[in-house]
Amino acid sequence: MDRCAMAYQYHKDGFNCAQSVAAACADLAGRTPEEVLAGLGGFGGGIGGSHEEVCGAVSGGIFILGLLRPFTQAEDAGAKRAVYAQAKEFRRRFTEIFSLSRCGDLLRARPGVSEKTPAAQRLGLTTHCDIMIVTAVELLEALLAEESA
Repeated sequence: MDRCAMAYQYHKDGFNCAQSVAAACADLAGRTPEEVLAGLGGFGGGIGGSHEEVCGAVSGGIFILGLLRPFTQAEDAGAKRAVYAQAKEFRRRFTEIFSLSRCGDLLRARPGVSEKTPAAQRLGLTTHCDIMIVTAVELLEALLAEESA
């Protein structure tokens, strides 16, 4: 099963948007889905279900980027710049597609499937969060593929 379909299945099974994205992409960071699910339990619904903060699908993608670009030494300004740059680019790409990145704003706007969301089209998705989730996975895979090319 591809990562987009896996993320959709995680969400269908009851995991939040952040968990669904990160669990489907855990292998990219050399982790198991179980290792990332616990850390993102409170990140769904725009942080704790408030719908006021960044979309959980974006949070899940940035979590994976953080595992791939660890910033673990306070004096390592290069590592900090690297992970911030990737996180910023990931969020920019998400916002480029949906015009927004805050959970509540996205819920009000309800952007649907378009030519900019091919994975959602391929999977026949119509539910708001599912579209955000699979698109975040798709963007994360593309960003990482570009980096390794």
